[in-house]
Amino acid sequence: MPPLPQDERPLVVHLVYALDVGGLETLLVDCINRMPPERYRHALVCLTHYTSFAERITQPGVEVHALHKPPGQAPGIHVKLWKLLRRLRPTVLHTYNLATLEYAPAAMLAGVPVRIHAEHGRDARDPQGLNPKHNLLRRLVAPFIDRYVTVSADLEKWLDQVVRIPRAKAQLINNGVDTDRFRHGPYQSGGSPWGPEHFVIGTVARIQDVKHHKGLVEGFIALRTLLPDQHHRLRLSIVGDGPLLPALREQVAAAGLQDVVWLPGSRNDIDTVLHGFSLFALPSLAEGTPVSLLEAMACALPVVVSRVGGMPEVVTEGVHGSLVPPADAPALAQALARYATDAELCRQHGAAGRQRVIQHYSMAAMLDSYLALYDELRQQKLGRPAARVH
Repeated sequence: MPPLPQDERPLVVHLVYALDVGGLETLLVDCINRMPPERYRHALVCLTHYTSFAERITQPGVEVHALHKPPGQAPGIHVKLWKLLRRLRPTVLHTYNLATLEYAPAAMLAGVPVRIHAEHGRDARDPQGLNPKHNLLRRLVAPFIDRYVTVSADLEKWLDQVVRIPRAKAQLINNGVDTDRFRHGPYQSGGSPWGPEHFVIGTVARIQDVKHHKGLVEGFIALRTLLPDQHHRLRLSIVGDGPLLPALREQVAAAGLQDVVWLPGSRNDIDTVLHGFSLFALPSLAEGTPVSLLEAMACALPVVVSRVGGMPEVVTEGVHGSLVPPADAPALAQALARYATDAELCRQHGAAGRQRVIQHYSMAAMLDSYLALYDELRQQKLGRPAARVH
């Protein structure tokens, strides 16, 4: 059948807290840009604000709205969103993480037939997801949600056993990355100030407490103590922006490491940046399935990450990299030292990691899963099959 006219395509409204540089935001923009335009239209609503990151949306006709929610409780935002949804008339509201969950009732009152909520991870203040008020909210809102999406088996188990969301309402959809853009390649000098003679420990993540960059710097300091004869080649690159970047700069300066630690802030060329790393490290305190980890593995980098959240589902110890306890700088340093002194181990684990991503975390598989979910719930709620592309 021919594609539906543009004004008849079902609309998906994505609701996020803010649109700025980050793994979830990168994933969302990739999904919008890559979904077949014949199938669904998209709009993006930010509870607070959006930045120039919105310019990365290349799909034509995508509206981006900011509700400018103030800190704390803001009942008026529910009304503001209700009015916007009444005007947009979407078929699907897709919300992301705890901050957006409470708006599902407003969507139902606005007549949005399909309501999906995605859990991409937990923050450092509640790494195990045990906050009783938050979990009560999740249970109270459950009747207004048609499907909960998790990005790791760890989060799926938590929804079932801790939050007590009915299993029939939960679905695991693995994050996915573009393995053509993110692929193994030669060292690229444009990715960092370091040269190929250096061993570069790198990370890409928003600079916030849950990513524990402070612990990464502490681990790097401990690594230099373990390998004093390697100071000339050990380097650290921390790519990203966020509220804790000034404090991180102060920590690096206090340790006298300004000449060996690179803090460039946000970058748009992450595929190039990764080709300037020798190893990828992510010592997070809590995680779902971080996109930056998948991108690094797709580039055939060995990885050293915390044993938290969905990361142990992606990384097998001794096969793709190393898993270390969270907030344990000595253990992190020991793991980093193994790779800094064994080039063949780096090569083996990097190659295995790329195959892991190709087989289980592809962009195509993720998009197919989201499209199938939208189609399924649209059929259930409206009795209307989705448009198909032939």
